Amino acid sequence: MGMYGSWLRVSPAELARAGEDLDWAYDLARRVEDAEEAERPADPRFSGTDKAWHALDFLLDRRGFPVSIVSGEQWFVALPDDWEAAQEILTDPETDWGYGPPRYLTPEQVAEAATALADLTGAALIDGVDPAELQRAEIYPAVWDRPGELDWVAHFLPHVREYFTAAAKNGDAVICWVS
Repeated sequence: MGMYGSWLRVSPAELARAGEDLDWAYDLARRVEDAEEAERPADPRFSGTDKAWHALDFLLDRRGFPVSIVSGEQWFVALPDDWEAAQEILTDPETDWGYGPPRYLTPEQVAEAATALADLTGAALIDGVDPAELQRAEIYPAVWDRPGELDWVAHFLPHVREYFTAAAKNGDAVICWVS
């Protein structure tokens, strides 16, 4: 068990519907995940980064990546400025997909991410990174004292690039969440 970063590619029309009905979007995500788990399509709509989501986010942010591909850029739910009221919304079972409500990337943000990922290599992603940085930042999972863990995160990059490239090519948005 653990926390897993997940993505669902959706058309602009599906994104609009998700904005109106998060239950529908959650059911769609589960249906797509189940179907693709059985069939393993070449061009998946559902994907993710296993437990490497937090480290990938940290490493991309460290490089000044222009789009938050792990957690998304926009909320489906409106958050008030009041911290306590926002916490109520973020932990509401009606919108919680595991560890809070999902967020999303617009088709334009997906295209921007795909462009930024195009030339990024795993070696460049982890170049000059001291695993102790991730340890100090309390990046999930707490494995950064073990050798080779940065390589484990970097090995996800080719798949992430392919996923976002395909999404951009299709004009898709991406729903992002941690479960």
